[in-house]
Amino acid sequence: MKKSQDHRVVAVYQNATLSVYRDNPLIEALPPINSFLDDSSALKSSLRCTAEDIHRNGIERAHSICCVIDDFFQPLSQHIQLHERLSLMIRRGYVGRNPETGDWARHIQNGYERVLSGDLKAIKFTEVSSTAQSTTLIGCSGNGKTTAIKQLLSLYPQVIYHPDRNLEQVVYLKIDCSHDGSLKELCLNFFRAMDRALGTSNYERQYSMSKRPSIETLLAAMAQVANAHAVGVLIIDEIQHLSRSRSGGSEKMLNFFVTLVNTIGLPVILVGTPRAREIFEADMRSARRGSGLGAIFWDPMEEGREWKALTDKLWTLQWLQKCDEVLSEEIRSLWYDLSQGVLDIVVKLFVLCQLRAIATKMERITPKLMRQVYEDELKSVHPMLAALRSNDVEEMIKFSDLKLSDTDKRLLELQKQVAETVQQTPEEFAYQQLKTDEERRVYMALKDEFDSTLLAPVIRQLFDLNPDLTWISLLPLVHEQLTNPEQLRPKKEAKPSKGKRASSIKQTQWHTLDSEDLRFVHSQSDSDNEVYTAMSKSGLILDIQSLLEKAV
Repeated sequence: MKKSQDHRVVAVYQNATLSVYRDNPLIEALPPINSFLDDSSALKSSLRCTAEDIHRNGIERAHSICCVIDDFFQPLSQHIQLHERLSLMIRRGYVGRNPETGDWARHIQNGYERVLSGDLKAIKFTEVSSTAQSTTLIGCSGNGKTTAIKQLLSLYPQVIYHPDRNLEQVVYLKIDCSHDGSLKELCLNFFRAMDRALGTSNYERQYSMSKRPSIETLLAAMAQVANAHAVGVLIIDEIQHLSRSRSGGSEKMLNFFVTLVNTIGLPVILVGTPRAREIFEADMRSARRGSGLGAIFWDPMEEGREWKALTDKLWTLQWLQKCDEVLSEEIRSLWYDLSQGVLDIVVKLFVLCQLRAIATKMERITPKLMRQVYEDELKSVHPMLAALRSNDVEEMIKFSDLKLSDTDKRLLELQKQVAETVQQTPEEFAYQQLKTDEERRVYMALKDEFDSTLLAPVIRQLFDLNPDLTWISLLPLVHEQLTNPEQLRPKKEAKPSKGKRASSIKQTQWHTLDSEDLRFVHSQSDSDNEVYTAMSKSGLILDIQSLLEKAV
């Protein structure tokens, strides 16, 4: 199944492979059933970081870095279950609403009866049965529930038009619970979402402008609209915001959801944080009715194989000019400890580290930088992360719906800071002087060996003199010319003294030097002991004892 690019499509029917789905236009107009492996390629992020991107100015790189928050998605094992559940719920829900058998028409007639009477239990045709199911998705805030659902829904067109029936089939509809927690506002959000999907304003105007409509009236209308447009699945997000006091109690709320599923025939997915258990644990009977296909619980990611794959993929999305190509196990372990595997924090910590690295001209992520960013930029989520580290369920629930809005604000502030402080480096300037990809390839191959202010002009000169040669052929010529810097330096210019370069860089700027520079190693340590340890890990300390043992 390819990722759907169209919000609205005209129905194209394909014969269903399963007999239970056959001869049902609502199902046969859907994309074919595929395995998660087939669909995962369409779900993967298309973000890429090229050599050219890395040498753009700091402001442009900051914008690219922030795209990671919204555009990065890595399919994980927890998405497999949700993918299969979603596919099953949509199709099974349509089995009991087949237009060819008259079931869909009978559902609509029953809906009219409920609208007229204001009674959700009113029926006109008793033989109509429901094949819909419900499920709940529970996980702490930031675990990627909403993002995953958005990605999986993108595999389907939202609206399918059936010309022969003049039917606009709404395959899915996602709504959020408002912060006031009322069922009334939930219904109004439904009408708004329906208008957005259909490109109209009819439903919101009709029901929000009426004089003080009762909840029963809105629920009946909501159910009827859902049937009239053959809604495949209704996703209700942020379910923990529902208030028992404002909605008439847990029993009334659950009765509403049960009615949508069992009477209306509409599959429902309820999404929320662990705080939502207050709604479903009113009594065991209600909990069973609310579960349907069962609940899916998403815990923070564990530090295992998937964590390694995720962080390796993220690590490639660095727009830093001195970044390490391979993610060290020290940083990977620290990254997990600080984020506790909460996906939103994992990504935002990574993005914040890059922005800080550009703003400070450090241009790489180190353990020290990551700790500083965590302490400075993620203070608002420290209580939540501390609760996760403690593994105390009650403490986790206290912070389960904690918002990361403060972190988002800091991202914007850091972007502004980058724009104000970052100036174009000599390397960036030199790279931008090169006109062709061939010239840039030579530059990228030699940039770590020669001064960029000398390298770029020589490349340009030799390419102008030898227009027919490839970049590989010109590579040794450029190298040969630059190995004798006296040919390039004006006669009157004297060689700099050995100590001049070292003394020209202040200690406060040591963090901007190359990773192999001893001054950089010193900048990443808080004490002499830490300096020694860091130098030992980098292989900069000669182990005399081991050499003597080998000699003996």
